[in-house]
Amino acid sequence: MSHGPLMLDLEGYELTSQERELLTHPAAGGVILFSRNYQSPKQISALIDEIHRLRTPPLLVAVDQEGGRVQRFKEGFSKLPPAAWFGELNNQNSKKAKSIIQSVGWLMAAELRSVGVDFSFAPVLDLGFGASSVIGDRAFARKPLVVAELAHAWMQGVHTAGMAAVGKHFPGHGWVSEDSHNELPVDHRRFADIMMEDLLPFQRMIDYGMEAIMPAHVIYDQSDSKLAGFSTFWLQDVLRRQLGFKGVIFSDDLTMAAAEEAGGYAQRARAAIEAGCDMVLVCNNPTGAMEVLDELRDYSSPAAQMRLIRMHGRKGVSREALHLDQRWKQAVELIAQYEENPSLNLDL
Repeated sequence: MSHGPLMLDLEGYELTSQERELLTHPAAGGVILFSRNYQSPKQISALIDEIHRLRTPPLLVAVDQEGGRVQRFKEGFSKLPPAAWFGELNNQNSKKAKSIIQSVGWLMAAELRSVGVDFSFAPVLDLGFGASSVIGDRAFARKPLVVAELAHAWMQGVHTAGMAAVGKHFPGHGWVSEDSHNELPVDHRRFADIMMEDLLPFQRMIDYGMEAIMPAHVIYDQSDSKLAGFSTFWLQDVLRRQLGFKGVIFSDDLTMAAAEEAGGYAQRARAAIEAGCDMVLVCNNPTGAMEVLDELRDYSSPAAQMRLIRMHGRKGVSREALHLDQRWKQAVELIAQYEENPSLNLDL
């Protein structure tokens, strides 16, 4: 059985009989985990192991573990700084900042791999324009090249731990003030302006070997009338052809308010797939997920299958072995500075 095109979520700490049935549906391809699914490292490891044993190849298991206010697994995991902390660190000492961010990227990925998670939906490549409350300190910096270089250092650490990277939110969510979870953001800038700024981190990270990208639920009305995640212009003309991206395209959550623009759940999923997404996400709406499973039951894309295989995690070690690793101890000591001094009064 190959990877289906739908990534869905779960209710709690254990799989229900209905969830087991849904996850063996031919259109299912992955699971995204949330804080409600996490109780302890032992519990989450057992849950993920059961998910992985349901079928071959195993379903992909993902989580949002960016750091700062977007970190789903907390107790028993290192408290990760927000991306903006590294940007401020970079302002003080660029070389030291890149070394630290590489260590923290490795730490994030190694801890997740120790419980079986395949990948985190990170890094955020949006620019910190200061306009978007939903982005805020999730952005590394305002300057595109700084974002690209910090994200690259972070990805190097992630790759060392055996995890792929997912850049978001293409082509850039930082300019609009609206939160796409609750409303429909529209970016009125010209394509040339977006190309000169927001697209630069994505272009650099593609060149550095980033495996996956998630588009924004934003309309860029000077370029196309559709949300980026439903737009062949953005996903095919720009991302695939102009930027030369050959990795996985994940949709953002199709239950977000901005996605209502594309119709019902089946219509949203079909539109995202036809625009160029390899896998779509439906979260916090089991009825919507079942509609998508039915809609995409017979969908098959050999090219998408080849891309999705790259998202499986590698090099997983036990938590006991991880905690004996000198790199883990050093990384934990580095972020202890953040916990003690979020204001960045660091001895650099």
